Amino acid sequence: MTWRSRDNSKGIAEVLSQADAVIIGAGAGLSTAAGFIYTGQRFHEYFQDFIDRYGFSDMYSGGFYPFETPEEHWAYWSRYIYINRYMDAPKPVYHKLYNLVKNKDYFVLTTNVDHCFQKAGFDKHRLFYTQGDYGLFQCGRPCHQNTYDNEVVIRKMVEAQGYMIDANGTLLLPGNVSPKMTVPSDLVPHCPKCGEPMSMNLRADHTFVEDEGWHRASERYAEFLRGHQNEKVLFLEAAVGFNTPTIVKYSFWRMTREWKDAVYVCLNHGEAYAPDEIKKKSICINGDIGEVLDQLSAK
Repeated sequence: MTWRSRDNSKGIAEVLSQADAVIIGAGAGLSTAAGFIYTGQRFHEYFQDFIDRYGFSDMYSGGFYPFETPEEHWAYWSRYIYINRYMDAPKPVYHKLYNLVKNKDYFVLTTNVDHCFQKAGFDKHRLFYTQGDYGLFQCGRPCHQNTYDNEVVIRKMVEAQGYMIDANGTLLLPGNVSPKMTVPSDLVPHCPKCGEPMSMNLRADHTFVEDEGWHRASERYAEFLRGHQNEKVLFLEAAVGFNTPTIVKYSFWRMTREWKDAVYVCLNHGEAYAPDEIKKKSICINGDIGEVLDQLSAK
């Protein structure tokens, strides 16, 4: 059966209805569309003290600052982690995407590290977080290949700075109280094996730990690809930029070209594009992904 496709949401709905499997590739733009914005009002709300002291222009670049003490480093990072990992996204973009594919045979490949897919209902066994997770610590050396859940200590860190956490998990600063810019020394995380400082399990350099869970997810993804390569597969690329194009974008292009019954869909605000080799098998929509998902949900 020949795929039917058009350059609009109706075409995507038709392709989706015919697909035997959907492989979602998600980038940072998806979380941005969901309201996880690292600049502007949200940045000022939680980091005004650090902005005033250091002149940070955005949350991300502030994370690379060489703070003089680990107590100040973890004051900044605990807020960063909490609001981007343990608070819910302001907009239901991930829930809309889940409702679109929940009755299909799907798998998710993502460079995002904020856990939004699982919080929206996606099956954790159908997710491969290639670049790590804000919710995990690892040894900074690293001396071993394990990771450690950090929710409990992150909560203690933000509370030690004067913040409160309400029933919805939102971080609040009561009254006109100024937050502390350090955490107690006994909350600074150290490796339980070698005693060296812990770091975030985020792929930034050669020290990134690919733990047992990472390798299991990688193998599940590989098995999913092997099991569906001769079927009608929809590669749905959601808000992926060109910071790390080899992980999602280039691999999706290659498989769309090589797999006879594959179709590539690119949803992106400003970078919706498909190379000439697969244009006849592609649908690209340039626009806000939240609005596009609303249109698809209405089909």
